[in-house]
Amino acid sequence: MLLYFFITCFSFILFLKPLSLKPLPPWASEIRLLSFWFSKDLFLFSYLGSLRDTLLKVFCINTIPLKTSNKKMSLSSGARAEKSALDDETGGMSVLDLPELALECVLERLPPAGLCSMAGVCTSLRERCVSDHLWEKHMKHKWGWVIGPAAYREWQWHLASRNDLGSCKHGNPKGFMRLLSIFWPSSWSTPKVDPINNSRQRSSLPANSIMSCYLALETGKFRFPAQVFNRENGHVGFMLSCYDAELNYDPRTDTFQARYPPHGRRAIATESGVPWERLRAPSVDTSPRDLHISDCLHDLLPGDHIEIQWRRNKEFPYGWWYGVVGHLESCDGNENYCRCHNSDTVVLEFHQYTPGSRWRSTTVNRKDHREEGNEADGFYGGIRKLCKNEEISRWKRLWPTEVLE
Repeated sequence: MLLYFFITCFSFILFLKPLSLKPLPPWASEIRLLSFWFSKDLFLFSYLGSLRDTLLKVFCINTIPLKTSNKKMSLSSGARAEKSALDDETGGMSVLDLPELALECVLERLPPAGLCSMAGVCTSLRERCVSDHLWEKHMKHKWGWVIGPAAYREWQWHLASRNDLGSCKHGNPKGFMRLLSIFWPSSWSTPKVDPINNSRQRSSLPANSIMSCYLALETGKFRFPAQVFNRENGHVGFMLSCYDAELNYDPRTDTFQARYPPHGRRAIATESGVPWERLRAPSVDTSPRDLHISDCLHDLLPGDHIEIQWRRNKEFPYGWWYGVVGHLESCDGNENYCRCHNSDTVVLEFHQYTPGSRWRSTTVNRKDHREEGNEADGFYGGIRKLCKNEEISRWKRLWPTEVLE
């Protein structure tokens, strides 16, 4: 700083020297130019340095997308007071000084952990960071393909039954808020000072919000219904099937623990270490104890891919099994002469079993199909046609390495 002051003053004296009879040396003009650039750079670097230090304290971001936001926000008196407090802490610059559109774009680019950290800065940022529109894309990206309508109903029931959620708003450090400590900074759960009335307030997480549901899933304390392919570590008796289960996430291993409902006299079965690849949201919103009403029977043609409900006996819940529509015995399979689609009988084949196996094929009535079967071969229930290549490819990736008996 003293060097900048000396160079500036010295050049100014040389520039205004009125009594000098000799022309100024060539380096004098260079010093005058140098002093101008030093002054400009000094101001620019001090401003950018303050802004950089402020942003690095709360988040790290590489780029800001140029996209518009439909939500308009304005700083309230409380937010202005918090901004003033942040200015004092950061030397005159805070993230609330960013334009509204820039701040919104920054928040949209933050990962879940970054939003949680930002929410612990002040009330104004917390109100933004807990907004559903910011958390909706994170929920869809990570959990959308394993969370279905049944899971959302379970979440609502979970909220209604958790009476201790209200205690979190009154400063109880135990319970649900403690489970979020892996995401939330300590400043979120500790009392904060209100800059307006200088009173200490405790932060609270909105219970009925997408953010709350996301964090409950991430901590593994919320069990939700979903379906598991090839249950019980790919047991041979469940190959190419998909059964309902209650799941909870293990953040340490990035896998799930599954609890399957009891089958008759059999106790609840559990399975640990279930990977994401073996999970899906329920394909239909039907209880595993109820028969699915088929609405595709008249559209089934040989070669179509299907899932069909099957259970061992009446006391068991249904599971979904993969199969294809086959040809009648009277048909030679020639597409030009095939009339299988005109018959009331539909042949279903399960090619994971060897030819001649009693599990290899079955038939259902196209016009009046309900539950069909017996205690020896099990009971076949509702049918759904697979129309998406993604679903078909997923079943084929789970194909057993050996043909089953």
